[in-house]
Amino acid sequence: MARAREVPDLECDAPFALAAARTIEVRGAEVVEHSARVLDLTDIERVHDMRVATRRLRAAMEIFATCFPRKRHKRALREVKAIADALGERRDRDVAIAGLEAFAAEVGPADRVGVRTLIDRLRAEQEVANEQLREFVTEERLAALRQSLEELAEEARAEVPRDPARERAA
Repeated sequence: MARAREVPDLECDAPFALAAARTIEVRGAEVVEHSARVLDLTDIERVHDMRVATRRLRAAMEIFATCFPRKRHKRALREVKAIADALGERRDRDVAIAGLEAFAAEVGPADRVGVRTLIDRLRAEQEVANEQLREFVTEERLAALRQSLEELAEEARAEVPRDPARERAA
């Protein structure tokens, strides 16, 4: 599993809204980064990593919800949830197929036929889930999500009161 990136310049005494802005930017970037080749059915860990990244982003968005304009936050969060749902549909099939393939290797030839039939059905479902996921990971859709998150971060930053002492120290 891919490790979460550290949020740079995150300090205990930083204003909550500034922490929100920085965290949302980093977690949003992670989602986009993990989208690379996520549709590759031969590497199921890519789906897992992106799904984890969406859960991290969602958690951050929920924790920092008070820092963002309600309607825009709700719209962006709805998109993150939709991506996570599509990833979950695909991941469920990936995991089931992997488990059944391991099981098929351990059973006798007579049982293996039935297990292979079930695997074939799951592969068909996996293809459908992958096609549904495809619409969520287009460059345009991910760019729109990234833009939405950047706008939320900017609005959160705008709420941070100026601190001349902090500015001098930076």
